[in-house]
Amino acid sequence: MGKKKNPEPLQGEELLEKVKNLGNKSKEDKARECGYYTVTKSGVERVNMMKFLNALIDAEGIELDGKQNGNGRGGRSASYKISVQSNGNLLIGAAYTKQMDLQPGDEFEISLGRKHIHLRQVEADADVDMEEEDLEEEMATA
Repeated sequence: MGKKKNPEPLQGEELLEKVKNLGNKSKEDKARECGYYTVTKSGVERVNMMKFLNALIDAEGIELDGKQNGNGRGGRSASYKISVQSNGNLLIGAAYTKQMDLQPGDEFEISLGRKHIHLRQVEADADVDMEEEDLEEEMATA
């Protein structure tokens, strides 16, 4: 009995064209005909729907992941919302500090509004603040 070999799955434009040509077939049939299946040692075909659907998403050029953090670990995604903890602290998670490429020791100036808090990075804005002050002085003397 000849053993079936696992096929090379289609990708990109070739995949999109094949899926369009398959018309009204089921998702599983489309995945199988595009090469998204494996054959087990016992000869059973298993359709890999996740790889198929991910390849379709990639072929369409849809970006679902956003910026990659590169460490390969899972976890929650940043929701851009935080809650005051029971001890009264606000904790900004590592997802945000990584996204801004912040390092331990980076300093921020806190300014409070009626219903908001602004954080301004001290080192990055120091030059801009100095330029604004110089400009204000020039305008005042002119």
